[in-house]
Amino acid sequence: MFDIEEELKKLPAKPGVYIMHDASDEIIYVGKAIILKNRVRQYFQSSRNLSTKIEQMVSHVARFEYIVTDSELEALVLECNLIKEHCPKYNTLLKDDKAYSCIKVTRSEDFPRVIAVKQKEPDNEKYYGPFTSKKAVNETVSLLQKIYKLRTCKKNLKEGVVTKDCLNHHLGICSAPCLGIISKEAYNEAVDNACRLLDGDYKYVIHELEDKMYKASDALKFEEAAKYRDHIQSIKHVVQKQRINTWADEDRDVIACSIEHTDAVVQVFFVRSGRVSGRELFRMTVYDDAKKEHVIGEFLKQFYGGTPYIPPQILIECDVEERELLEQFLTAVKGKKVSIEIPKKGIKEGLIELARENARIALEKDLDNLKIEEAATKGAVRQICELIGMDYARRVEAYDISNISGTDSVGSMIVFEDGKPKKSDYRKFKIKTVEGPNDYASLKEVLKRRFSHGLREKEGDRDLGSFSIFPDLIMMDGGKGQVHIACEVLNELGLDIPVCGMVKDDNHRTRGLYYQGEIQPLDIHSQGFRLITRMQDEAHRFAITFHRSLRSKREVKSELEDIKNIGPKKREALMRYFRDIMMIKEASVDELMNADGISKNDANRIYEYFH
Repeated sequence: MFDIEEELKKLPAKPGVYIMHDASDEIIYVGKAIILKNRVRQYFQSSRNLSTKIEQMVSHVARFEYIVTDSELEALVLECNLIKEHCPKYNTLLKDDKAYSCIKVTRSEDFPRVIAVKQKEPDNEKYYGPFTSKKAVNETVSLLQKIYKLRTCKKNLKEGVVTKDCLNHHLGICSAPCLGIISKEAYNEAVDNACRLLDGDYKYVIHELEDKMYKASDALKFEEAAKYRDHIQSIKHVVQKQRINTWADEDRDVIACSIEHTDAVVQVFFVRSGRVSGRELFRMTVYDDAKKEHVIGEFLKQFYGGTPYIPPQILIECDVEERELLEQFLTAVKGKKVSIEIPKKGIKEGLIELARENARIALEKDLDNLKIEEAATKGAVRQICELIGMDYARRVEAYDISNISGTDSVGSMIVFEDGKPKKSDYRKFKIKTVEGPNDYASLKEVLKRRFSHGLREKEGDRDLGSFSIFPDLIMMDGGKGQVHIACEVLNELGLDIPVCGMVKDDNHRTRGLYYQGEIQPLDIHSQGFRLITRMQDEAHRFAITFHRSLRSKREVKSELEDIKNIGPKKREALMRYFRDIMMIKEASVDELMNADGISKNDANRIYEYFH
């Protein structure tokens, strides 16, 4: 038994990381300390004025552990790694997991390529980025390849060595160094011009293209001139996205945030080579009493602990705790000096204000979307509960039966939590005790198996699973008869769970809820009605999908069983390879032999059987 008071006495007076566990041994919080003994004790001192979040966390702590480190910086690095690995409930967490792209120029090759890659490699090639927009990177690379007719193939081309050409040459979008049409010097000049564009020297590139356009026009080569014109327009379009010029040839990130209750949005502007080259929004889960300095501090640790590029300077809208320690941490990650600054005036402060305003607008938009989602999910559940006189039903289970003339009868159980489907808890049942088309008896079997299983789990017959979580409300696809069956099973097992029937009209459209002997009419324009319809459709879809898969397997099995010397293993191999009986019927002898264990004689027998 873990005695918190006793363990607190054993804490060392050294830097390190502490890890809080709840009763189920799940990690709920990770923190770092300069002196573990002092920091961890503070959580359990009644005299301390703890925030609501910390009080909640402490109330769930069943035990804690700690890892001693040599320095506070080492503790910070370990804390970041543990938070990323375990995503503890009470840590402020960065929700977004952004992917990045870079532009790579393969300068080590005789005929370099300009390509999009996921990350920088230590290969001495020239890189631009990383950039947050993969689409923008791909568009830029495609534009450069078209303007300068750069190759896209992966061939290891050498000057003077002629190889086979490709389609791009015939389309006029590659200068075909593979055929020796262009010299190494001329090709590399084109690559240099592409790099000029990537370096931001747009005026030179546009001037050069205008010269080519006018020369083509003077030579009456109007189609060629039109191509140059289109390239110039494409470049100008890119330039228009780079209107904010800040500092020449400097990289910075500009960070501000906006907070509303438990939601926070962090806006980052990426300044590369003195221009704002992109921006990105990041969403974080926080608590009501979260301050901006805490949110930005956590963001800096989590975001830059995993990003492929850290600029030498980061501008933030407010000071954060342990700024100097964070600078040491980021410097260690980057391998070069990184400074964190809080601008107060000038163009830097203007960019902070711009980032702050963008974060505020994005959060307002998010909250509006959340309100719409809330109305369609939790709001819809509340409408249903008000209709039948319940407080709230967080977990709702719906059941349906599917069969054709009593064959391959199956049952489905779907789960909605807070108005959203929880597909990991869906279950399907193959009816075992019922012969023929008897939906009532099939429902009785499904419900009895489901709740008996759950009771056994709760009694310790096996590890707790999804069956041990009972619903707050049961929805039956049907009316009085289906509800009566469900109530009968629940009474027999000693369970008290409300049961509703989703009643349909003569046109098979939902018209009301059958509850406690009465049909409660539904407003067809309400969110509650839409949620009931979604649950009904989902239960039916899940049941009929399972039914069709069983029927298909049975049909396949019966047909293949009639073929001589094709036993269970060979039938399984055929289905694993072809997936469908129709593909087996249409396959040639050679194609049939591709399935594991199918000899030429077997393939001939199968082919002759179906033909």
